Amino acid sequence: MSNPFSTNKAPKPVGLYPHARKVGNLLFLSGVGPRSAGSDANDSGVPGLKLDHNGNFLEFDFEKQCRSVFDNVKVILEEAGSNWDSLVDVTVFLVNMKRDFAIYNRVYAEYFKDNQPCRTTVEINSLPTPIAIELKCIATI
Repeated sequence: MSNPFSTNKAPKPVGLYPHARKVGNLLFLSGVGPRSAGSDANDSGVPGLKLDHNGNFLEFDFEKQCRSVFDNVKVILEEAGSNWDSLVDVTVFLVNMKRDFAIYNRVYAEYFKDNQPCRTTVEINSLPTPIAIELKCIATI
């Protein structure tokens, strides 16, 4: 049996799904992006991202998105009874590997200096919102 888990300290999911599910001593996180918790619907809510009324970039800072998504994962882990050092597997989705991988890899190494979970990085065409990175994680509890 699995138990769904959500917290208002993380960004609301963009669909009908929980932030995570607990199964035994494992915690499976749904895809987590860089939006800020409680962000306004009129704003992208994504650190480092500003769009005009046509959806064109006015500001784009991929490093800010990386740091925000890692912080969001940390909040969900802690609220669900786990922690950063308990991550065992991380799947990362990037919308532009060529442009963003070097920055992502540098920031990742900073955040995962001590705990080094398994990692897979995949380039995809797009994500449901105008973000450039999303993480899918598994941790122990």
